Amino acid sequence: MPDLPDIEAHAPGAAHPVSVEVTRGNIVESRHRGSVAVVDIRGDLKIGWGDVKEPVFPRSAIKALQALAYVESGATDAIEATDEEISLMCASHGGEPRHASAAAGILARLGLSEADLECGPHWPSHEESARALAVSGETPSQLHNNCSGKHSGMLALAKRLGAPTKGYIGVTHPVQQRILGVLEAMTGCDLTGAPRDYDGCSVPTWAIPLENLAYAFARFGNPDDLPDARRDAALRIRKAVLAHPFMVAGTGRYCTEMMELLHGKVFLKTGAEGVFCAAVPAMGIGIALKCDDGATRGAEVMMTAVLEKIGVIGPDEADDAKRFLTVPVLNRNNLHTGDIKAIDRFLAF
Repeated sequence: MPDLPDIEAHAPGAAHPVSVEVTRGNIVESRHRGSVAVVDIRGDLKIGWGDVKEPVFPRSAIKALQALAYVESGATDAIEATDEEISLMCASHGGEPRHASAAAGILARLGLSEADLECGPHWPSHEESARALAVSGETPSQLHNNCSGKHSGMLALAKRLGAPTKGYIGVTHPVQQRILGVLEAMTGCDLTGAPRDYDGCSVPTWAIPLENLAYAFARFGNPDDLPDARRDAALRIRKAVLAHPFMVAGTGRYCTEMMELLHGKVFLKTGAEGVFCAAVPAMGIGIALKCDDGATRGAEVMMTAVLEKIGVIGPDEADDAKRFLTVPVLNRNNLHTGDIKAIDRFLAF
């Protein structure tokens, strides 16, 4: 890994620096501000861009940490979950047929059905799958919810713990308490009294500083200091997702395409409202970032810029990665009107 720059000082309460600009012609039409933490397995902050101590809701970016609870408990072994299914348990998938079918298969082996999920239904975010569903006259089910894999994993954990499956999304339910313990141990945060609310799929979400989220992913990528069961769970989850990146996102999605492009060098996962987390095992680091306005387009360019800066994107991948670092803005006639790109100062941080 190349030498990293000195940590940038950030005054508490100050606006985060601009990291991504959107141009139209020669004019900057809009700007995305954000913050980034890169932390090593010792907990040392290697890069701090913006306020990395400010708690943020990580949303779906931490699904792999939540999945540690299912895998280390033996819940996934009890139902002989495949690597493809474990990848789905970490997913914010597009609701494509392969995703929905895999979730249904997990539930069937648990002796449960779609009705036992408590994530709520929504149309597939994958447009072709949504159109096909509508043309067939069907309505979306909870299997199409982008979190159906995670919720299936939570039901597997409930079964393993001998806990009720109904109400597994409640903060005091043994499933959520087990997950809370994993989050505290991995992030090094006492989350007692931390801001808490409900995620989009109705499970509890705790606000955690970016610095601690990056530390958790550094340890997830390099789990040797973890208890044996958790170490083995982290290794299995990483192996599953990197072997089946389609399941964690889907067709045309950044997480799937970037992990395919980098051939297993990085594990990364998006969350709602512009959050991203990543683990780079060979470098012993974790990354967590937040695009302030919640824009996915800004967060994806930010993550790509960080991966390039620290040397994860090498010469062999540079040409293919350019499309994620400078994203063309096209109008309805497919004319190139501008770009979404990281600013020079961010690339040089």
